[in-house]
Amino acid sequence: MIVKGYGDLYNLTFIDNDYFCKKQHLEISNRKAYHEYFFEDKYIAGIVLAGSEIKSLRSGKASFNDSYCYFDKGELYVKSLHISEYNFASYNNHPPLQERKLLLNKRELRKWEAKTKEKGYSIIPLKIFLTDKGFFKMEIGLGKGKKIYDKRESIKERENDRDIKRKYGI
Repeated sequence: MIVKGYGDLYNLTFIDNDYFCKKQHLEISNRKAYHEYFFEDKYIAGIVLAGSEIKSLRSGKASFNDSYCYFDKGELYVKSLHISEYNFASYNNHPPLQERKLLLNKRELRKWEAKTKEKGYSIIPLKIFLTDKGFFKMEIGLGKGKKIYDKRESIKERENDRDIKRKYGI
């Protein structure tokens, strides 16, 4: 790899720890949401975070327990998303359970706000991931809650698929 610096060209080669070529693929997902909801539509939204929240997310310290999204004055917020405090931050550390604003287009916000006013629909965060540019994004889904018998059916389907894969070695 050639790096420019102070008008000179330097040839840098890294064998094992190639810092410049490795990209960090970080993804924290909400697996429980797929068990409890049918998702009709999904969007990827930006999320407003503080510096200590970003460092905490890079170390993988987030939890989706009972998190959901709601509208307030035409803006979308995520509530109950737990991002742990960053240990090495100063006294300016963030509160772990604060509400965080999601960034979407107005057209998308209006469409989903109308849908959530219908009975049974809610907006659930599905995963947080790091983009190639270094920004954290959140995938959110418009879902309708499953009934108990729906959950049993999805468990049966999963077990049948698992048995077929074991039997035929797929």
